[in-house]
Amino acid sequence: MTKDLVSIIDVPKHVGEEVTIGSWVANKSGKGKIAFLQLRDGTAFFQGVAFKPNFVEKYGEEVGLEKFDTIKHLNQETSVYVTGIVKEDDRSKFGYELDITDIEVIGESKDYPITPKEHGTDFLMDNRHLWLRSRKQMAIMQIRNAIIYATYDFFDKNGFIKFDSPILSGNAAEDSTELFETDYFGTPAYLSQSGQLYLEAGAMALGRVFDFGPVFRAEKSKTRRHLTEFWMMDAEYSFLNHDQSLDLQEAYVKALIQGVIDHAPQALEILERDVDLLKSYIDKPFKRVTYDDAIDLLQEHENDADTDYEHLEHGDDFGSPHETWISNYFGVPTFVVNYPASFKAFYMKPVPGKLDRVLCADLLAPEGYGEIIGGSMREDDYDALVAKMDELEMDKSEYDFYLDLRKYGSVPHGGFGIGIERMVTFVAGTKHIREAIPFPRMLHRIKP
Repeated sequence: MTKDLVSIIDVPKHVGEEVTIGSWVANKSGKGKIAFLQLRDGTAFFQGVAFKPNFVEKYGEEVGLEKFDTIKHLNQETSVYVTGIVKEDDRSKFGYELDITDIEVIGESKDYPITPKEHGTDFLMDNRHLWLRSRKQMAIMQIRNAIIYATYDFFDKNGFIKFDSPILSGNAAEDSTELFETDYFGTPAYLSQSGQLYLEAGAMALGRVFDFGPVFRAEKSKTRRHLTEFWMMDAEYSFLNHDQSLDLQEAYVKALIQGVIDHAPQALEILERDVDLLKSYIDKPFKRVTYDDAIDLLQEHENDADTDYEHLEHGDDFGSPHETWISNYFGVPTFVVNYPASFKAFYMKPVPGKLDRVLCADLLAPEGYGEIIGGSMREDDYDALVAKMDELEMDKSEYDFYLDLRKYGSVPHGGFGIGIERMVTFVAGTKHIREAIPFPRMLHRIKP
């Protein structure tokens, strides 16, 4: 094939022109003198239409019938170079179709296992490498890509430097019981669950830094919100206070939503996502409520007819039903701030005058999507951090470099992390986090 190829997403620029597209046959239909091909190339799906009389007229009876017969007998997922005239089509959601004039088979496909019918989740996950080709899975991956692109764009515009933290570590950022341990030349090492501790070093060197990469949690959870391997964006910044940190987080999430609306509108349409609702999350300010006020609110409404969460006392942590209710109550992404220190990480700075609460925030997404961001101000006082580590009976020798950051020019600083898959799930409006990553790793799944 000597012609330059055109992507499906770009065919609106070529109305009335003959173009050639490298694609796969997602499905086909038709009878008699007409054949319909549903074509995909990774950018979009659209329809190609072949008419037998046109082929006979163009190529003669023998060649024309042979080419048309080839089209009628194409199997699902056969790869082809397809040539045709781009036409507008108001009946199509895409708005265009291809009047096929020629076709060349590249790679045959026989007995493709994922047919156009309902399949069970386990079957689809066992065939994840093929399921990714489907319309909805392609759309989710495009949304993921738009979120990643918007992440880099946002931090570049806000003066952050990409700072790569290690995946192998000799210490735990948070709960060591959730770490995957490995042997590092005779010494125990752990797969990273967060780049935060190293990013704090970056913030002391460069002011504003972020990383983006895989992290690992050995939590034996089977919920629709958990993966054992996922991609995390962590950011750290110096000289900001708690309210300024929340402002930055809010701006970042809004930039991600806008990035998807701008760069993956067709994906949102395929998934039937309510774009006006997403725009409302950009237009309205996020709600901020203290942990204690949230507990009071939950207690006030726990006997309402439409609530299904358990009673909580001050000092208890939220479960998923509580998070869902809180964010739905306010109708916008909601920061819950100043949680009890008792179940938060050792490095979080206490609320001034209220040492049993810490300057932290979880951002809860509405519509039942729960926590998408966790962040805090970091304890910047050396003596206070040592006292906290002693209280928790932590081995300070494992954190020498981290304590050094408080000895040599410490400043007020904070940061946050966002699980990209949770953000993808929220923006895409999907039900389970396993579809937000190409190849999910869960409690009982490590293949394919």
